[in-house]
Amino acid sequence: MSEAIANSGETPSAYRPEISPTTGEVDGPVRSQSDEKSKKKRRLDYPPAPEPLPVPVIDNHAHLDFRDGLVEVSVAQHLDTAQSVGVAGAILVGYDAASSEFAVRAALGDHRAKAAVALHPNDAPHLAETGGYDAAFDRIAELATRPEVVAVGETGLDYFRTAEWGRDAQRKSFFDHIQLASERGLAMQIHNRDAHSDVVAALHDAPSLPSSVVFHCFSGDAELARICNRNGWYMSFSGSVTFKNSHDLREALRIADPHLILVETDSPFLTPHPFRGQPNAPYMVPQTMRLMAEVRGAELSQLCQQVMFNTHQAYGQWTAAR
Repeated sequence: MSEAIANSGETPSAYRPEISPTTGEVDGPVRSQSDEKSKKKRRLDYPPAPEPLPVPVIDNHAHLDFRDGLVEVSVAQHLDTAQSVGVAGAILVGYDAASSEFAVRAALGDHRAKAAVALHPNDAPHLAETGGYDAAFDRIAELATRPEVVAVGETGLDYFRTAEWGRDAQRKSFFDHIQLASERGLAMQIHNRDAHSDVVAALHDAPSLPSSVVFHCFSGDAELARICNRNGWYMSFSGSVTFKNSHDLREALRIADPHLILVETDSPFLTPHPFRGQPNAPYMVPQTMRLMAEVRGAELSQLCQQVMFNTHQAYGQWTAAR
């Protein structure tokens, strides 16, 4: 491990601009400096490190190719810092061919990372319209054969950003990804935004499903949690469960089957309260885990142990649990 050690209450050294200034040399997309809804300028400094977890867990969903804030942070620095607060590894998630290739390369280069590969549901209609969908999906199918890949994702349905004209293409893409994950014996990570009933219907209509179905950044209510409980589908909770207005989401967490709960950052997005809007990174998982334990009335170390066990059940084991 490098010197990227996080001291509780201080911003980790790798995330401080006076130590790791931005040079513009790191490839990949850059997150907007304005809030998606309010359009107000966000704080671009990374939050202080939380107190380390008593038992390690894994960040189930992270986009480490996305740059945010005032620094450039390597995959190794992200994972070193996360490991120092009890986050033993991360699944790096693709949303197009380039980001999926990045995830596979990163996982090949660091044993603490694994990859998920897919075309994002919001991209599928535009790829179909321009005639590029088949070639892009073929590349995802090729990447899905790599041993570093443990999941197909993120795929699914998004009715917030995609209007009616593009939803047939979105649904076709979702079915293609379901079939791919099932054929390859991989887990599947679902992006579900304002499309709960259609996502559930698509899963029920599919000829076969992967052994592990994961609702990434679970955004449903208690009823969707009950559906997941009945079907054995995993619910991965992000920093959004800590937001003050997330009452339905916390109720879903309360009734979720403990064997189906996972944790993620969706970094650099969805930074947990009270740092909402600031850049996010895997080292912030403990902030979310502590709120999850509080909501469920669970002892933190026991919940961490359960979440780590669930992660290994969903994706296989690649990091050691203490």
